[in-house]
Amino acid sequence: MLSLLVGLLMSCGTSTSEYQENTATDSELVASYQGKTELATFAGGCFWCVEAPFEGIDGVIAVVSGYAGGKEKNPTYGEVASGKTSHRESIQITFDPEVISYSELVDIFWQTYDPTDVGGSFYDRGTQYESAIFFHDAAQKKVAEDSKKLLDKSGRFKKPIATPLIKYTNFYPAEEYHQDYYKKSPEEYYAYRTGSGRDAFIKTHWPELSEKKYQATPKAELKKTLTDLQYEVTMEDATEYAFQNEYNGNKKDGIYVCIVSGAPLFSSKDKYESGSGWPSFTKPIDARIIDKPVDNELGMTRVEVRSKLGNSHLGHVFYDGPEPTKLRYCMNSAAMKFIPKEEMAAQGYADFIWLVD
Repeated sequence: MLSLLVGLLMSCGTSTSEYQENTATDSELVASYQGKTELATFAGGCFWCVEAPFEGIDGVIAVVSGYAGGKEKNPTYGEVASGKTSHRESIQITFDPEVISYSELVDIFWQTYDPTDVGGSFYDRGTQYESAIFFHDAAQKKVAEDSKKLLDKSGRFKKPIATPLIKYTNFYPAEEYHQDYYKKSPEEYYAYRTGSGRDAFIKTHWPELSEKKYQATPKAELKKTLTDLQYEVTMEDATEYAFQNEYNGNKKDGIYVCIVSGAPLFSSKDKYESGSGWPSFTKPIDARIIDKPVDNELGMTRVEVRSKLGNSHLGHVFYDGPEPTKLRYCMNSAAMKFIPKEEMAAQGYADFIWLVD
């Protein structure tokens, strides 16, 4: 009986707690969105735990839990969870590629589960809980392949990456009570994450990116420690002169961190010469610590880029960059501090060296 109770607590999808969401549904959000949209589909075990990390990220319009990759039409949770279908528990993300790239979503996905697990995911075993990246086109396949190879070579895991890349065929949304489960039943959700071992695994293999570790310096102190230009850029949303800034021509290996909080923002590996006169990157190290509010000043619509942990202005992102992201993160040198590769370990950034190599 004890083992049965534990199983009920830990198994993904056992609760039917009542919950009413006052916000728009995912389908309504997608239908009303005026910008460009694309889809990303991932499987990483319990869909509750893969859905939540993508919620609230700028550029992500909707995240839906469901079932993907199988032959059966309109499967139910009971059918999929029992292993009677060929579907995997999955999530489907609708995103705006002019704000966030598929590459950034893949980077986040790797950090939500155990990509070396074969035959299931943590507590949940069976093909229905196996991981997968369901690519929607050749471009997504190339991004996923390159990302998987880089992660395999990184040495972050003792075993090889087992997640297969599978051509997308279908996706069926799960029952409503599964959507946004982390909001509907937070106690059960967090108990499952802890009890299944997912949280412990993520904490062991990935660096912490939190307000506790990267604390923003108070504005009064910044006024004393930053130069006038650095303060005006970070706290007053100013823009430094093109071609007359510290990092535009920097070609050294290393990372660029937030000058206010120290949070890692960009890798030199993703830096390129855009000709704009400002340091430009194809993507950030982790989109979850970047805010991208819409900026309607100067008579045009632009997407601002801010350091979430530093609450500071960094620059803007434009949809005119190179493959694979097509994004140009146009940053102010004054908003960042460069840490050379040879100094990264000593300054507490050893966990990010693999992103520079």
